Amino acid sequence: MLQIILTIILYLIMVVPVGTYVYHIAAGKHTFADPVFDRVDGVIFKISGVDPASGMNWKRYAAALVGTNAVMILLGYIVLRIQSVPLFNPNEIGGMEESLSFNTIISFMTNTNLQHYSGESGLSYLSQMLVIIFMMFVSAATGYAACIAFIRGLAGKSKDNVGNFFVDLVRIITRVLLPFSIVGGLLLVWQGVPQNFSGNVVVDTIEGTKQVIAMGPVAALEIIKHLGTNGGGFLGANSSTPIENPTILSNLIELYSMMLLPGACVITFGKMVRDRKKLKEQPEKTVHKSLSVWMYGREGRSIFAAMGILFVIGLSVCFWAESQGNPALADAGLSQSMGSMEGKEVRFGIAQSALFTTTTTSFTTGTVNNMHDTLTPLGGMIPMLHMMLNVVFGGKGVGLMNMILYAILAVFICGLMIGRTPEYLGKKIEGREMKLTALCIIIHPLLILAFSALAVGTQAGQAGITNPGFHGLSQVLYEYASSAANNGSGFEGLADNTLFWNITTGLAMFFGRYLSIVIQLAIAGSLMKKRFVNESVGTLHTDTMSFAVILVFVVYIFAALTFFPVLALGPIAEHLTLWA
Repeated sequence: MLQIILTIILYLIMVVPVGTYVYHIAAGKHTFADPVFDRVDGVIFKISGVDPASGMNWKRYAAALVGTNAVMILLGYIVLRIQSVPLFNPNEIGGMEESLSFNTIISFMTNTNLQHYSGESGLSYLSQMLVIIFMMFVSAATGYAACIAFIRGLAGKSKDNVGNFFVDLVRIITRVLLPFSIVGGLLLVWQGVPQNFSGNVVVDTIEGTKQVIAMGPVAALEIIKHLGTNGGGFLGANSSTPIENPTILSNLIELYSMMLLPGACVITFGKMVRDRKKLKEQPEKTVHKSLSVWMYGREGRSIFAAMGILFVIGLSVCFWAESQGNPALADAGLSQSMGSMEGKEVRFGIAQSALFTTTTTSFTTGTVNNMHDTLTPLGGMIPMLHMMLNVVFGGKGVGLMNMILYAILAVFICGLMIGRTPEYLGKKIEGREMKLTALCIIIHPLLILAFSALAVGTQAGQAGITNPGFHGLSQVLYEYASSAANNGSGFEGLADNTLFWNITTGLAMFFGRYLSIVIQLAIAGSLMKKRFVNESVGTLHTDTMSFAVILVFVVYIFAALTFFPVLALGPIAEHLTLWA
């Protein structure tokens, strides 16, 4: 438990300077790296014909985002189909099958990185670099760009300009993702993660047998998969293998990589909204500003607190559940004094495994350092629930956008209680915004539950379920929750490389990503055109800890109303049966 506490404390210290740096980039303020990156960006804009001074309304921004992603989906699909060419293909990997290519390219373009294949045997080095690593940069930058545009709309500095998508995309890659990846990648190489173009190596094991050791540009993929909250892995066994994650220090590097930028996004939000409010604040408020307000901004503080509460609750339950061990294994005569160690690396133990599990599904990364299918029922329910919520920090940008929708819902509910038109960030929340908010919130559970029902109700879906009873349902729920939340991890008990699973999860990933982003941009576009209203005694303050608690309750109540019945049939029923 002590190592978990120390890890979280160090994260809270690290996220503030990173958040401040990202805020300066998003707000167009000066940074120490501008003399270098201004020249790099200028060359890219000149070659691509982008005018950095040209702004876009939310419709043009959304069209540019979806259109750019669509072009890259097409090109990536072609590369996967022809990857058998003898170029960066020392292991002679063949071309990928049609439905698997569809699933894979949708997966990596939507920042999901769900893998129905094993990377070491399913992809050439060409595909790993041109498709997988490239998409990890672009999809992460796309989500962050959408979030920055969303924040600009909420801040309301302009009536019809949320920024330029192409400018945001380039600046996020060149000033954040690339430099951070270079530093983090070198740290992983230092810890022993391979980075080469050699073919696989066959070695003699101490048991006297032969084993194939995968080689390739592993470190380059590892760092951006975590930093971009992408997930997936160079190898099928992911970050549980010493090749991807050799030491406890590399484990911490990967943990912090996936936690830093989603947390920094909340700080960016708080500081950008604070900039808009500065002229309206009373002098005494600016003088007696608390440390937390300075670090996160007033509005960012309450959002960060709500996300933090949800994360700590989930982590505590997961750690407790895994520490209790597995009674079925205890009955078989296996000691459970160390907790449930099935599917876990001894070098990480219960604490780092539970922390990694909760983090990767809260920050929607999808990488794993233990096998989630072997988690105890309640321990496995937590990552599943956090993907269903999709607001516990979430992926870069997307988690914040989803949480702000719940904040809008919370002020609407509180407004109904006192018979007052709800307000958020100084703007009145009216019918149009509430309809769009409700639609966006409903899409996520609809995708999970509808596709899960289709899977358990059809022969093609049932063919992929390898576990009977309650756990089989949990596998299905986890797969579609992971797809719709753009997470990418899995219980891995499913026989999911079939036409049915490739197509249905591909559709869940696609709609879960782009429908939400477009609707959220529409909400921002609607709010930015409204006039600011003055605060009064009836105004609900959304920058307090009490509002953070309200937000947590709203999220849990919505989760209970939508997901509790199916969770009761899956992990909860499995837990009661196991411990009966």
